[in-house]
Amino acid sequence: MRAHYRAEGLDESSLAAHPMEQFAHWFKQAAQAAVAGMIFEPNAMIVSTADADGRLSSRTVLMKQYDAKGFVFYTNYGSRKARDLAANPHISLLFPWHPMARQVIVTGTAHRTGRDETAAYFRTRPHGSQLGAWASAQSSVIPTRAGLDTAYEELGARYPEGSEVPVPPHWGGFRIVPETVEFWQGRANRLHDRLRYVALPDGTWRVERLSP
Repeated sequence: MRAHYRAEGLDESSLAAHPMEQFAHWFKQAAQAAVAGMIFEPNAMIVSTADADGRLSSRTVLMKQYDAKGFVFYTNYGSRKARDLAANPHISLLFPWHPMARQVIVTGTAHRTGRDETAAYFRTRPHGSQLGAWASAQSSVIPTRAGLDTAYEELGARYPEGSEVPVPPHWGGFRIVPETVEFWQGRANRLHDRLRYVALPDGTWRVERLSP
């Protein structure tokens, strides 16, 4: 089980000055690849957290926004990842764009989004997803699937399609402020290109080339 990469290389001279500009460039290409059927959900990212004792856990989460300040995703604040981040805000993100022989690896710190920002995003969610945010006590142990389905149906009766579903107080976003952003491009003979942006105290970024 070995793939042989033949992709174009990644050179320092072609990089944007800011990692989020470079991410925007690569993400646009990943989104185009998704339209062509090459990639499923290009905004899917593997989120890795550690609890107060350093025990790691990872899961796939959908990025819902990115800008010059970082990457945003939303979750139940009672979930395992949210509890981890409350104890230890350090986090890693991985965008695995395998069909393009590309990865983006981010390390940084997580900060809760403001309630206004959370509410604005919540209003864009489909009605069913809004109800789901109330129905699921994410990461908690439940006895059966039937109980979850019943809770959802009761919420649907209380807030039918077309009505306004209130924003759950236990639900919201995290913005990941990057400290490093690595752009990984697969190359032949396992001699991959790895260029990493490192945040400096003055707000600028240093670019390092890593050995594959």
